[in-house]
Formats: sequence, structure tokens, C-alpha cells
Amino acid sequence: TLTSTSAAKWRINVLVLLSLVSMFPCVLADGKTLVLLDNLNIRDTHSMFFRSLADRGFDLTFKTADDPSLSLIKYGQFLYDHLIIFSPSVEDFGGNINVETITSFIDGGGNVLVAASSDIGDPLRELGSECGIEFDEEKTAVIDHHNYDVSDPGEHTLIVADPENLLKAPTIVGKPTHKPILFKGVGMVADPDNPLVLDILTGSSTSYSFFPDRPISQYPHAVGKNTLLIAGLQARNNARVVFSGSLDFFSDTFFNSAVQKATPGSQRHDQTGNLELAEALSRWVFKEAGVLRVGAVTHHPVGETTPPAAYTITDLVEYSIVIEMLSEGQWVPFDGDDIQLEFVRIDPFVRTYLKKNGGKYSVQFKLPDVYGVFQFKVDYNRLGYTHLYSSTQVSVRPLQHTQYERFIPSAFPYYASVFSMMGGLFVFSIVFLHMKEKEKSD
Repeated sequence: TLTSTSAAKWRINVLVLLSLVSMFPCVLADGKTLVLLDNLNIRDTHSMFFRSLADRGFDLTFKTADDPSLSLIKYGQFLYDHLIIFSPSVEDFGGNINVETITSFIDGGGNVLVAASSDIGDPLRELGSECGIEFDEEKTAVIDHHNYDVSDPGEHTLIVADPENLLKAPTIVGKPTHKPILFKGVGMVADPDNPLVLDILTGSSTSYSFFPDRPISQYPHAVGKNTLLIAGLQARNNARVVFSGSLDFFSDTFFNSAVQKATPGSQRHDQTGNLELAEALSRWVFKEAGVLRVGAVTHHPVGETTPPAAYTITDLVEYSIVIEMLSEGQWVPFDGDDIQLEFVRIDPFVRTYLKKNGGKYSVQFKLPDVYGVFQFKVDYNRLGYTHLYSSTQVSVRPLQHTQYERFIPSAFPYYASVFSMMGGLFVFSIVFLHMKEKEKSD
């Protein structure tokens, strides 16, 4: 048993520990991350990227892609929250990991960052196909004879991508830096039937994907703006995947390199925009940015504070919802001006915008003159944000017999006709009863 003094000290220590935990929420929020590498030297050549993840609180586990002890799922539970695949040339994953396991990981809500290169193997090509991304053949590269760096050895595969080719979504690619992006790797194309694929970084109109050491004998796999350098996917369960055609894109060399197009008169930049873009992509794919959640949802008749057992048709109702966004490891109120509310039975009867009111969004509207089972529905799906969905079911009943109007103004003509008929009958009755016919004389 604890004495009173030791118990008091124990309580103080617990309070101090809880206060420290509350001061560092972002460190506890980020999960374990498995990093698969072609060889452990990549950990040194890409140290700046991995250091940025570690500084943000990620627990990184580095292993080679063919390690026989690899395991992503054990006893039906995921051992990691995120997966980084920096092993483009792998032909077979080691241990219990394969393409089917990775797709199951994504289906379970896991996030994956994949970096390929011209030495891409079949597993990454198959994984891309599962996610709506098709990589070009092995040994091919993105070629651009008009937008290559001055340090290119002559194959024109060291591409200088303009920031204008980035997806217009700051949540995914970060704030504009106007720095060109250095890229050297394999090209991709997106499945046109997959609406979930995001074209994060595309090539210029003069780019194409082919073998750099062969003459073009057939139509290239990707041409112009259809050439994807970086692509993304947000699944319907909000799991996120990013595919980069270049492993060098994340390297320290490309982060610190100066960049200048080989065309005469091009501006020289002391540093590429790779670092800023890589950090923004990692924040998005690992759900540090663009994550929304629903807080408290309330609804009640105007002038009251609690919802009734059932609403009545044409009631004036107030609906409010709290929407929060994850920012720097903490949930803060979300600021949006395009959030809509639908009042749905089978089809929406009411669709209106929600207005921000303090820390919540609210609106007042009149229920339709139709009874049945309805839903207050908020379905918010915007580029770069997780899919936000909230549904609250309510019943709407018709008027009770005591709630109907006794005299309807639109029926006054009918009331007048009834009373006029009654009055006419009364007058006719008096006249008929008091009228006396003259007797006929002999």
C-alpha cells in the first residue's frame, strides 16, 4: 500500500506526464512506417527526406525489399500505419509481403508512398495497375528535348518540370514556390476510367516516354500532358497512395542541386523545388494534411433546444454541425464556404449552403410539405481532403387533427355560398309559410 505522501507524489507525476503528452500531440499522432529499400545506401543518399519524416515524429523502420523477415500483417493486424517503397528494381518482395498484401494494406486504410525509376520491376508495375496507374516499360525514361537541365549528359532525360504543371491543390503540393522541379525517371499514364487518380505533376507538351538509346519506331507509351511524373490516389476509404516515377526526385542531390534549363536565356535557380514538394506530398499521403472529421451534430425546431420525437411538416428547423481539420497534430475548426446540407427522403427536397457561425456551421430552413423518413445529409468531397460524410435520420409526420386551420382564407367563397344558401332557404321558408292564397269567389 502507498502512504499518503507517496500517493500524492504519484498523482503529481501522473499529472506532469499527462501535461507533457498534451504538449506534444503531433509526436503521438504519427504511426509506424516501414521503409523498403533496394539497398541500405539509399538511406544515406536520401537522408534529408528521411530526416524530415523523423523530425515530424515518424517511427521509421528501414529494411531491404527482399528481406526474408518482412511482414506487414500479423494475426490479422497491420504492424505499420504507413509504407514507403524506395525499391524500384525489386523483382520479389521478401517475407510475407507481395502486391496482394500491399493492396490489402491500402484497403485497410494504410498509406503508401512509392518511388520508381527506369529500372522498374514487375511488382511495382503490378501495384500501379491495381491503383489505376500504368508505368512504362523497364529501361524507358521521360524525355523532353525542350525542357532539360544544363547538366544533362545528352539523353535529355534530366527533366526540368515547371511548377505550372503541378496540380492546383495546395493541400497536396503545398504553397507555390515558383521553383522548377528536377526529375529523372520513368513515365506513367492514368487509367481514364478511374476518377480517383490525381495527376499531381505532369510533363510538358513536348515530353514523351520512350527508350532514350533507341530511335522511335512506335508510338510512345505517354506523350505530352498525358505523361505523368507524379501521380496520386485517394481511395474511397480515404487511404492515400502517391507514385513518383523518379527515386532521384527524393534524393539529397536533387534537393540541393541548382537548376537551369538548357534553352538560351533561361533563369538559373540556386535550388530546386523538390524539397518543398516532397515534404508537402509526404504530409498529404501520410495524412498530416487535408484530414477532416465531423464533430457534434445538432438539430431542433427554431426556438427550442432539443429535437422532437418527430418533426411536423412545414416546421422551421435549425441544423448545425461541427467540422474539424487536422493541423500540426491538433484538431482545429475547418474554414470552408462551400459546405452544403441536403434534406433527403429518396431525392433531396432541400439543398442549401451551411453558414459558419462561430465554431460550427448552421442553417435554418422550412421543412417540405411532405411527410416520411428523411435524412440531414452532409456529403463534402473536395480535392485534397478526406471524404466527409454525415447522415442523421429523422421522421416528419403530417399535421394532427388539432393542428389544422379551422377556417381557410382560400375557402371563404365556399363559406359565403353555404351561408347564402342557408339564408335564402330561411327567407324562402318564411315567405312560403306566411303566404296566403286568395279564396275564389262563387
